[in-house]
Amino acid sequence: MERIWIKDIVGKVGQQTDLFGWVDNRRDHGKIIFIDLRDRTGICQVVFGPWSDREIYERAQKLRGEWVIKISGLIKERPADMINKNIPTGTVEIEAKTLDVLNESQTPPFEIASDGRDSSEEVRMEYRYLDLRRPRMNTNIALRHKVVKFIRDFLSDKGFVEVETPILTKSTPEGARDYVVPSRLYPGKFFALPQSPQQYKQLLMVAGLERYFQIAKCFRDEDTRGDRQPEFTQLDLEMSFVEREDVMALNEELLISLVKTCAPRKKIQQIPFPRISYKEVVEKYGVDRPDLREDKNNPDLLAFAWIIDFPFFKKVDKGDTSHSEALAKEWTFTHNPFSAPKPEFMEQLLNKKDVAGILTSQYDVILNGLEIGGGSIRNHKPEALEKVFEIMGFEKERILKNFGHMLEALSYGAPPHGGIAWGLDRLVALLANEPNIREVIAFPKTGDARDLMMEAPSELEKNQLDELHLQIKETKKKPSSRS
Repeated sequence: MERIWIKDIVGKVGQQTDLFGWVDNRRDHGKIIFIDLRDRTGICQVVFGPWSDREIYERAQKLRGEWVIKISGLIKERPADMINKNIPTGTVEIEAKTLDVLNESQTPPFEIASDGRDSSEEVRMEYRYLDLRRPRMNTNIALRHKVVKFIRDFLSDKGFVEVETPILTKSTPEGARDYVVPSRLYPGKFFALPQSPQQYKQLLMVAGLERYFQIAKCFRDEDTRGDRQPEFTQLDLEMSFVEREDVMALNEELLISLVKTCAPRKKIQQIPFPRISYKEVVEKYGVDRPDLREDKNNPDLLAFAWIIDFPFFKKVDKGDTSHSEALAKEWTFTHNPFSAPKPEFMEQLLNKKDVAGILTSQYDVILNGLEIGGGSIRNHKPEALEKVFEIMGFEKERILKNFGHMLEALSYGAPPHGGIAWGLDRLVALLANEPNIREVIAFPKTGDARDLMMEAPSELEKNQLDELHLQIKETKKKPSSRS
């Protein structure tokens, strides 16, 4: 007998079926036992009574929450006074004929049936595999799948090719701190995990792919908060032979279509998306990602906007301890060192004049107070990219050491190109009305960048350290304040 999903039983009254799932709860009403059986798609009521085989009935009495079972039975209409209008399967029930216990379960550390908001994050993260059984979390993960599938289908239809880029790469000064990986075969040398596929996607344009995208894992060793994680996911795309308007138009079309298909209850406040210059938005709102919703009490209202005309460079703040600030001397980039200036500012860049007045081709898309994407047209000529690093105070030797591979690649007929990266986790969290991105990631880190389920980060065995030619430097313990 073919198994069917619980959600599909409503249209099969009178049929025998096999159902698999977890015991959501059990209720004894005299001689009749009711259990709620749950699978990924929903919950249904299963009934055991005097008509049941004695052994099966006795087995049903022993069932407990979260046991995994298989039920074979008859799909029947519920009596009119027993209909449950709160669930999609509330008009039917299963009259059990057989019961197989596939696995028992310990008592969970929290109530699976709740939405989890009353549980501590530490307990939820430690038992994430149980936390994900909650209907709310199941719905969030399913929404994420739907969004990713829509993106893949949309871009594929537009002539894009999905390409996976390396996870082990080179450490280069791009902004945040890198996560580094020691090399066993090359003592004293390290790989880095990519902060983004920025250089690889530009190299794919040099390679002539013309339209690339990827659902990309990215890694940044930075302070965490609700919309940040040590590892996160981007929609990353790049296009050749385009101007700023081309990239923005395609992304706006994608976002509008995505919302209509994946989150139809949501309303987009304004189409086309408004465009605001960086200067205007900061003067008016004090931030470059304001929440522009006309009714901020309506969680289903989406206020998209484009922020454009960013300054390319900013003065280094000597008191700022961030990685990008520490690398530069007088000037550092505001967004991305690979960006091109707006065309009318190219001469200023090449001559390194009036650096503060150079505007970049950068464009950010914001949504309800968050930046969900950012991109730019790139410097596709090596001399222009080199000037960016010279303005930042990099010596020739350092430029070649860190970015010589990019400069050489651009010298082989690189086409004009530009692209964007979305914070996919942030977008899905907003569509799901969740307060932070951890609620839409299957196995996230905690707010302080730990994996409590896997107990990571963790120490390495001494033989592993020796193989990697590493030695742990002991930190001195602070003396006790007690005498």
